Amino acid sequence: MKTFYAPDLLYRDGAFVRGHGLLVDRHGNIERIAARDDIGDATIVDLPGRALLPGFVNAHSHTFQRLIRGKAESRITSGKDFWSWRGTMYRAAAALGPKDVYDVARMAFLEMLLAGTTTVGEFHYLHNGPNGHPYDDPNLLAHQIFDAAKSVGIHLVLLRTAYLRSGFELPRDPGQTRFFESTGDFLRNTQLLLDASPKGQVGVAPHSIRAVPLPDLLEIAAWANTQQVPLHMHVAEQVAENVACTREYGYTPVHLLHRHGILSPRFTAVHAIHIDPEEVAELAQSGATICSCPTTERNLGDGIVAADRTLASGIPIAFGSDSQAQIDPLEDARQLDYHLRLRDQRRAVLDQIDGIPIAQRLFACATSSGANALGLATGAFTPGLRADAFTVDRKHPSIAGHSPDDLLSTLVFGLNSEAISDVIVGGRFRVQQRKHPLDAEIVARYREVYRRTWFESAD
Repeated sequence: MKTFYAPDLLYRDGAFVRGHGLLVDRHGNIERIAARDDIGDATIVDLPGRALLPGFVNAHSHTFQRLIRGKAESRITSGKDFWSWRGTMYRAAAALGPKDVYDVARMAFLEMLLAGTTTVGEFHYLHNGPNGHPYDDPNLLAHQIFDAAKSVGIHLVLLRTAYLRSGFELPRDPGQTRFFESTGDFLRNTQLLLDASPKGQVGVAPHSIRAVPLPDLLEIAAWANTQQVPLHMHVAEQVAENVACTREYGYTPVHLLHRHGILSPRFTAVHAIHIDPEEVAELAQSGATICSCPTTERNLGDGIVAADRTLASGIPIAFGSDSQAQIDPLEDARQLDYHLRLRDQRRAVLDQIDGIPIAQRLFACATSSGANALGLATGAFTPGLRADAFTVDRKHPSIAGHSPDDLLSTLVFGLNSEAISDVIVGGRFRVQQRKHPLDAEIVARYREVYRRTWFESAD
């Protein structure tokens, strides 16, 4: 049976239209945008007082880091930069058993759904037991992530992550013991996961140049090319990373990746903050995507993505919640431009690049660009794509007074995520009127993990 979702307003090609809804086939895919009198015998789901938009795509997530939110905000306990922040992250990683990984992932996925996110790319590098020994099933923790996503109802692409060393000429950091695999083990275990998973739900992620030496990176990239799967990698997040890469190879990360033919339309450079104009040109030439994580990048003091320069060069930008310091796709969208406003002391820096209005541009970054980075058919209301969507309560105070003409700009720059009412994934409600059927259980189980991890009450 087909389903027809009938909102007050529907987002279409950068604007909102009345009198149309989304016709979804029995497989959960979009058949077309249609008028109510042109839907045959489809079941009608009225969405009064609401606007319907494509679901957000989160292209870069580490779910287990949801556990450290608020725990690494003091210089006394966590230092003053990214490199010292990692100590808090390692403590959380070391504490989690398989069921804990499941419970923390469900908490992160629930929060994503409530913020309108319907698809997530999980950059997954928890592979081993706390002692560093592999589980009998080397993908046990990956399966926990898949099970968590299925339980909550979010679509998942698991980006299985290679982590081979702690850095150039550095001894292995004991905090990373759960991350390490040899290249051979990584490829074998990733193939096992790929064979056992639905098509299109596994990609690969060499963690970074510092964690994966060039010969191993070339082997992994060749395997990914053969399998035709997405290839994601942390690139140029910190200046120190560029310095270390130049010391080891004579090139910064983007130059090195370009020189060895690793950049491609299936490649996503996560962060890509500290890159020069020549590197921008190399990324653009390759067809690669940049995944910016503005909330994490400002939380860690990483720096500002030169989104004006990269977008003007034709490089798509997607968004990721990364460390889960905050999960709000529209906050990431607006901060992409706000950071540039602070840098340049002027407004609307990203407006009218290639003639595209700023709100439309930022919304596309949060939806279709992320879908492309994950190799998925979603992120827009296009026939044949998966029916992923969210609704906004038009009466919510954060957007009071809007009109259809200015609603998109009002959403992108002013929406409170509490205004998101319903979330649809694959044509099915996962959240209705801001209620998920498992939210009480998910939160309760997360609180128990939190207490065990930090040895304190989480009131």
